[in-house]
Amino acid sequence: MHIPSKFKEENLDKLHEFIQEYPLGTLIVSAENTLDADHIPFYLQKQKNAQVILQSHIAKVNPLWKKVSDGQEVLLIFHGPNAYISPNFYPSKKETGKVVPTWNYSVVHVRGRIFFRHESDWILQLLNNISDFYELNQTLPWSVSDAPFEFTKKLINAVVGLEVVIDDIVGNFKLSQNKTASDYSGVVNGLAASENNSDISVSKQMQQSARS
Repeated sequence: MHIPSKFKEENLDKLHEFIQEYPLGTLIVSAENTLDADHIPFYLQKQKNAQVILQSHIAKVNPLWKKVSDGQEVLLIFHGPNAYISPNFYPSKKETGKVVPTWNYSVVHVRGRIFFRHESDWILQLLNNISDFYELNQTLPWSVSDAPFEFTKKLINAVVGLEVVIDDIVGNFKLSQNKTASDYSGVVNGLAASENNSDISVSKQMQQSARS
């Protein structure tokens, strides 16, 4: 992925937080002489040795675990919000006219090695970790133990766990960092006034980025 220096993000804490906020990843693999892609939510697990692993599960009927070998290199892409940037957002448009449309977005690319897990205890622990993390903001957080044991056991037997050991991670956060302060503010305000949720999310992301 080509990343202009102004947009490149390598701060691990920021990249990890991004994945936790936008956990649906596009898993790209090379299998059987072609490329394959699956869209899978991932749980970010920090190990005691400071290593970070991305964990998830897929339905056993998904042939991915049969087509891909343990330890094979894979690419994961996590997408944040994106937005069309109108030249009308830039105050400099009235001054010079030298502006064109563009697109703001944020993505994180992860290269790593994939491993499949079939142990029931491992899958159950993953389900507990996922529900505990993503149910935190619920008024009455749901827990795996809320479901009947036999029901949960049946579901566990129908899935395959997987984890990706991260070898390289980098972000491409294209958020108008190459613009003047005035034009930057114009983009923030223009997107904030939109009725599109993705536009508003990019505006908030830019405001947060400007403060960090």
